[in-house]
Amino acid sequence: MYTFSSKLKTFSIILMALGILGIGYGFLTAPKNIEEVEALLTKEASEHGGGHGEATVADHEEKAEATQHHVTVEAVQHEEAKDANIEESVSKDSVVANEEIPHEVNSQEVHETEPAVVHEEKASNHAEVSHEHDPKAHAEHVLHQLQNKPWSALYVACIFFLLLSMGVLAFYAIQQVAQAGWSPVLFRVMQGITAYLPAGSIIFFIILVLCGLHFNHIFVWLGEGVTDPKSTHYDAIIAGKSGYLNFPFWIIRAGVFLLGWNLYRHYSRKNCLAQDNANDDLNYKKNFKLSAGFLVFFIVSESIMSWDWIMSFDPHWFSTLFGWYVFASFFVSGITSIALVTIYLKSKGYLEFVNTSHIHDLAKFMFGISVFWTYLWFSQFMLIWYANIPEEVTYFVTRIQLYNLPFFGAVVMNFVFPILILINTDFKRLNWVIVMAGIVILLGHYVDFFNMIMPGTVGDRWFIGVSEIASILFFLGLFIFVVFTALSKSPLLAKRNPFIEESKHFHY
Repeated sequence: MYTFSSKLKTFSIILMALGILGIGYGFLTAPKNIEEVEALLTKEASEHGGGHGEATVADHEEKAEATQHHVTVEAVQHEEAKDANIEESVSKDSVVANEEIPHEVNSQEVHETEPAVVHEEKASNHAEVSHEHDPKAHAEHVLHQLQNKPWSALYVACIFFLLLSMGVLAFYAIQQVAQAGWSPVLFRVMQGITAYLPAGSIIFFIILVLCGLHFNHIFVWLGEGVTDPKSTHYDAIIAGKSGYLNFPFWIIRAGVFLLGWNLYRHYSRKNCLAQDNANDDLNYKKNFKLSAGFLVFFIVSESIMSWDWIMSFDPHWFSTLFGWYVFASFFVSGITSIALVTIYLKSKGYLEFVNTSHIHDLAKFMFGISVFWTYLWFSQFMLIWYANIPEEVTYFVTRIQLYNLPFFGAVVMNFVFPILILINTDFKRLNWVIVMAGIVILLGHYVDFFNMIMPGTVGDRWFIGVSEIASILFFLGLFIFVVFTALSKSPLLAKRNPFIEESKHFHY
């Protein structure tokens, strides 16, 4: 039996305490009204030569942000205007431009000869809207961004650790269904990590409810009046999606997904523990069937979850690869956490049946899924960027212009570094190498989630500050406390698993 050391427990509590203090500081220091924002913009103007504080420059920068959203639309319109004297080209261009854009805005009727009107409506309906000659509107926009910052930092850290534990749960279910012979000695480690799922689910669900109750503005489509044609905040694109993107249906879906995941986690662990004292394999067979059913539920719920909880931060944009992309990110994070916890327990004298071949296999999964993530990252980026469709490419234009370092830095951390380190077979058997690679991978995928969420909530007002670091510390402390407490509740070896002997003597 594992004993949760007092030092590690104290360390986790300190992390949570520091995290709570930092999160509270982030909320307390966020601006409360437009006057504070105007003072901040004036200060920035004096420090940077009149950048944000003067109305004309403020308008220019806001218009630049809006331009990032539809930069290629302007390019298309420019080319159409340039070739206006060529009748055939104009007719072709206007047919294409004026069939695609109204399709995007759905219920908004747009005349074929008025692309500028369509352009203006799409710009005005975006979250980072350009308020021409209106410094008050610019200040209000910045106010929402700065108020979103502590909420967004909390959200990124919360969903990252939640989905990390989900990645472990999916990996565990796959091992059960595949009847893998190498991994049963690691089952209790996986079950310990997934013990975080209930706590993480509760916190995350509360955050979602608070979003729906308008405690923040991080989800644009939850804003007041965005689906009301009479409102100044009306957004035709979001209104067209309101049958799916509405708070009651959204929160019900979230509840179903979280409940389903936690029920599988509870019953699979219950059956695994019962198998230890059983005289037959009935509980193992129950887990096999349960895991097969869960994987069907998981693959559907994971895709929808990625749309609901991440992609909807940019409600004008969509990608058919997004569900797989998010899955690859948290799946490799989960496998990495299994490797790190296993190596830690081995260093403390536990898991005597885990050998270098088991560690090697985990490292191979870390390597392989990192390549898979990169394949999806490149496929999504390259196809959208090369096609240059206005409604799609704006997603990457925003991230390249405003988040250049974290956007491309994530590729280095999640692909270049793991490839260079883990491609060597011998390195996959060295614990210190795996720990080093694992820490970089986890940080890199946190940055990946940061890139997916922050541009749609805080725009160019991002930086890694107290809120971001404190949120990571809190959820890391909670994760350590819950996981290692769970590990101390049951034996670390699933002794009656039918494949346990094969797993004990796993070598190649």
